[in-house]
Amino acid sequence: MTLRSPLIVLSVAIYVIAAAEANIPPGSTLYASNPNQTWSSPTDTFSVGFKQLTPTSYIAAVSYSGGIPIWTAGGPSITVDSGSALQFLSDGNLRLVNGSGSTIWESNTTGLGVSNASIDDSGNLVLLRNGNVTVWSSFLNPTDTIVPSQNFTVNGILRSGQYSFRLLSSGNLTLRWNENILYWNQGLNSSVNSNLSSPSLGLQPIGILSIFDRTLTSAYTFAFSNDYAEGSDVLRFLRLDSDGNLRIYSSARGSGVTTSRWSAVADQCQVFGYCGNMGICSYNDSYPICGCPSENFDPVDPNDSRKGCNLKVAIKDCPGGAIMLDLEHTKFLTYTPETTTQTFFMGISSCRSNCLGTDPCVASTSLSDGSGMCYSKTTNYVSGYQNPALPSTSYVKVCGPVEPNPPPSLETARDNNGTKLRVWVIAVVVVGTLFGLIALEGGLWWWCCRNSPNFGGLSAQYALLEYASGAPVQFSYKELQRATKGFKEKLGAGGFGAVYRGVLANKTVVAVKQLEGIEQGEKQFRMEVATISSTHHLNLVRLIGFCSEGRHRLLVYEFMKNGSLDSFLFMTEEESGKSLHWEQRFNIALGTARGITYLHEECRDCIVHCDIKPENILLDENYNAKVSDFGLAKLISPKDHRHRTLTSVRGTRGYLAPEWLANLPITSKSDIYSYGMVLLEVVSGKRNFEVSAETNRKKFSLWAYEEFEKGNVKSILDKRLADQEVDMEQVMRAIQVSFWCIQEQPSQRPMMGKVVQMLEGITEIETPPAPKSITEGSISGNSINLSTSVSAFSTFAASVPPPSSSSSVQTAGVSPLPSSRNMERASSSLLRSEP
Repeated sequence: MTLRSPLIVLSVAIYVIAAAEANIPPGSTLYASNPNQTWSSPTDTFSVGFKQLTPTSYIAAVSYSGGIPIWTAGGPSITVDSGSALQFLSDGNLRLVNGSGSTIWESNTTGLGVSNASIDDSGNLVLLRNGNVTVWSSFLNPTDTIVPSQNFTVNGILRSGQYSFRLLSSGNLTLRWNENILYWNQGLNSSVNSNLSSPSLGLQPIGILSIFDRTLTSAYTFAFSNDYAEGSDVLRFLRLDSDGNLRIYSSARGSGVTTSRWSAVADQCQVFGYCGNMGICSYNDSYPICGCPSENFDPVDPNDSRKGCNLKVAIKDCPGGAIMLDLEHTKFLTYTPETTTQTFFMGISSCRSNCLGTDPCVASTSLSDGSGMCYSKTTNYVSGYQNPALPSTSYVKVCGPVEPNPPPSLETARDNNGTKLRVWVIAVVVVGTLFGLIALEGGLWWWCCRNSPNFGGLSAQYALLEYASGAPVQFSYKELQRATKGFKEKLGAGGFGAVYRGVLANKTVVAVKQLEGIEQGEKQFRMEVATISSTHHLNLVRLIGFCSEGRHRLLVYEFMKNGSLDSFLFMTEEESGKSLHWEQRFNIALGTARGITYLHEECRDCIVHCDIKPENILLDENYNAKVSDFGLAKLISPKDHRHRTLTSVRGTRGYLAPEWLANLPITSKSDIYSYGMVLLEVVSGKRNFEVSAETNRKKFSLWAYEEFEKGNVKSILDKRLADQEVDMEQVMRAIQVSFWCIQEQPSQRPMMGKVVQMLEGITEIETPPAPKSITEGSISGNSINLSTSVSAFSTFAASVPPPSSSSSVQTAGVSPLPSSRNMERASSSLLRSEP
């Protein structure tokens, strides 16, 4: 994203207008005992003075109208007593002293010729020499906040407790805990090809956070506040809060009220150390809460759950030896530099036992996303996150026996400050009072509903959920209506239904798919959903949950910020800023191949996707590829007339393998053909079935092979990459792999694991023969002759008759279907067929 020069000019103009200053002579003093005494800017927009936090604590701050502090002497954590004073001494030093007279903070400007101080209408407190030379300013020495007109450079730092925020010379914005753990790192995107010389970060008055540098033709925008360009007389400011999150706030002049408009870390529980050492962060409705892993721990401070937990019995004092506490759907946050030394590839039981048998290890996390990753925590600081949607299990070393936490509803009730209020007596009274009513209503319900046909289905539903351990989260239809604001923001639509953006109660952004044409029984639908949700891999879109209420069948997926691959490959000239550079494209191709490999070769049963295409390859915020919609074809009833043809159930124009037309079994090799077509499009940025003057009116895939035979590889490469650095060895490998994948005979196509090895350069690639499916359009053993485009397959998919009983359809490595099975029967074949 970029911001054009008029806004920069506007920002400069605002700064110039706000340059009027209120002079503060040496010898001036402000007292905490008199908070109404201030040094104010010319229009009283900003002022310097004391702000009372509690009856006995104060801060000395520059505040916006209404009392919103934007700079604090010594930092936001420095508080003083009622006898304190802020002194502008005659020697030019600005000093904060407490009631005893000891110095708490000072500007260290003694002897530098400071003649006066001022506070202007932009909020900058300045110490000046000769009336106009800046010696020290609050803008150059920020604490936890940045305001418009304030340039934040690589030399600046915002601090709040153990958290810090910096701008790197590369242009990246970073958040760290304890100056060591880097838990948020946001950089420039691929459209910015420049080595920055002296970047600075600025917040525009209208709420746009941007990077400025003389090497950039225009400012690069990092974030928009959700109220940008709205309202008047509103201050927007960027603040690093004490919870470790970076946020943009808005405050109307004189209101004293702040509203969060953007946050760097969308999931607060992902902020390292938010719940303290050994604290576990989770959500209560929409708010993050902190707790201890089990009753084997005590909170450090019962009045502040964010301070973490301590073991009741130290591991070294265990009378019977240490054991491991299991925490399902929990992960311990592990960031750089920890990941460089404490990451292993091992199974879940090994991850557990390895930590138990290693003295430095205090906890570990095993990921169940197909990566095989095990993170070992050998430090004394462990930050945890628990969420029903997390595909991970964590372990903590404790002294036995394990004492799990009781259900929160029976343990405590918490007020807004996290204070625990015992409710055992209340619980007993309530349960005792309601028990009779519940028993009575339960009896009446049983008597009335026991013969209802729906009762058996309801029982089967709960039996299935009990059977499917680790099943996805079940949502009600009303919950998803609320999360999507009435299915308002449509992300797209496909053969299986429309997809909408939603936000769950815990602030997790999701994609909600409304399935169409589902006529399966409740039990079968839930079993298929459970199978899909149990398929975890880094390059597969994760299924979070589902809804099944009457005719409403919905699936809830993780949200992919950058949408689908096709929007980057096949864009208009106006969208050229979304183009991917070669390294991103190659990583996307490789990630997609790894995801499909997991479906084909690493799952318990082979899962055939049947619709590999750019629209089903989604990109997360870091442009990592994730394959979507796997396993969905089996959910669609073949009786639904909208899903009877192959073009809508399995396969899409331009990506269908020849065996769809030959009445042959559909195996994993059909996916490999589709992947080959996608891979060629990743290289070229063109649809394979497109024709143009450039390709001599031939289908692009045919023309591309002719150019490959001539050795003219660069002509196949996307023209938008011409002025970029491209690894031509990788390009050649990708092109060769694509032509191997789209061979007519399934037996000639490589397995997906082999495809990954060829792309990585591990396996040598032989020169691929010309794929007959794009040169001749013929199918072995059949009298079908199509045009030179494989896209014609989709044109005839619904109308090609099955071969007669006398036809001998033999494809190497693939057994033919009996002649009585027609194309529709093939489209409903099992997803999990062996290749």
